[in-house]
Amino acid sequence: MAATYRRITRIVFIVLNSIVALVFLLACLAPILNPVKWWYIALLGLGFGVIVITLIAFIFFWAVFNPRLILISLLSLLIGYKSIGTFFAFNTSQKFNYQKNKETLRIVHWNVARFTEWRKNNNKGSQTRLKMLDQIKEQNADILCMQEFFTSTDPIYYDNLDPIMKELGYKYYYYSWMNDGDQQWSGNAIFSKLPIIDSGKIFFPHANFSETLLHADILYGKDTIRVYTTHLQSVQFKKEDFDNIEEIKEDQKDIVQNTKGIFGKLRRAFASRKEQADVIKEVLSNDPYPTIFTGDFNDVPNSYAYATIKGDKLEDVFLKKGFGVGRTFNNISPTLRIDYILATKDFEVAQFNRIVKDLSDHYMLVADLKMKSSK
Repeated sequence: MAATYRRITRIVFIVLNSIVALVFLLACLAPILNPVKWWYIALLGLGFGVIVITLIAFIFFWAVFNPRLILISLLSLLIGYKSIGTFFAFNTSQKFNYQKNKETLRIVHWNVARFTEWRKNNNKGSQTRLKMLDQIKEQNADILCMQEFFTSTDPIYYDNLDPIMKELGYKYYYYSWMNDGDQQWSGNAIFSKLPIIDSGKIFFPHANFSETLLHADILYGKDTIRVYTTHLQSVQFKKEDFDNIEEIKEDQKDIVQNTKGIFGKLRRAFASRKEQADVIKEVLSNDPYPTIFTGDFNDVPNSYAYATIKGDKLEDVFLKKGFGVGRTFNNISPTLRIDYILATKDFEVAQFNRIVKDLSDHYMLVADLKMKSSK
């Protein structure tokens, strides 16, 4: 009887391990499959980190009970090693040197979530806004790329352009100025301490006010570099969606009933980001200058949007100098890296930093880049 039980248990675990291995291999296909048609594969990409951890857990399990069966997980991980290399950075963790080298260009990327508080007052949100401005100042960056930047010409709301230009010293800027209400403005922004000599904006089709692609051509010594920033389609989860996710995690809600709306929003967002990524790919193909691209992609590294934008032309700064998973969004899951600094191979990545402070719902990214042609 005991032998039969062990045999059945062994078969069950082999089947489970095989299913996880198959799911992993399908998730590895997410970057190359059209997420409009294969949206359920794109969903697997969102859970890529959990799938990898589960496969590794099976390796330890079989190491104890049947070492030969380690091959189920090991072979699938070897087949999908490129996807793992996109998801996880294997560099040695190094302390960020805030003393900026004169030969490097410091870039800051941050989705500032409209600086938390819009209306002038002295509440907790306004105190957070001041801390955010202090954090920006501490970086001493040459270029700031921000999404969900908010400012107002109404005196009862915060004018965030003025402190950044005058108090933080960013004389040049390009701001998308999308109307978000009466005398209130929200969108993407590029601020620079170096001269901006040209700029442009592309509206994505079927997108709301914040989903635009900005670029600024910036004089950097004798060179001209092009800096992009963008914000791709968000899932547009509301508070009740986040509550549903948490309650599903805790097994307090009916899964089928409460995932219908969530899956619908995810599917629509995949389709929109696919369209936006294709536009960006076409734009990048015509770039005349060394390029730096930052953005809140609202998608993970194992996605069509990330793979299409990055392509072969751009390098991921985090993968060059970061370590670990590099989470940038502080809600839902500890594996969500959805914010990026990318650069063409004209640049060498000197160092990278991810500032883990819960001021916005995104973490700030900082990178020091050096032109390879500079001496």
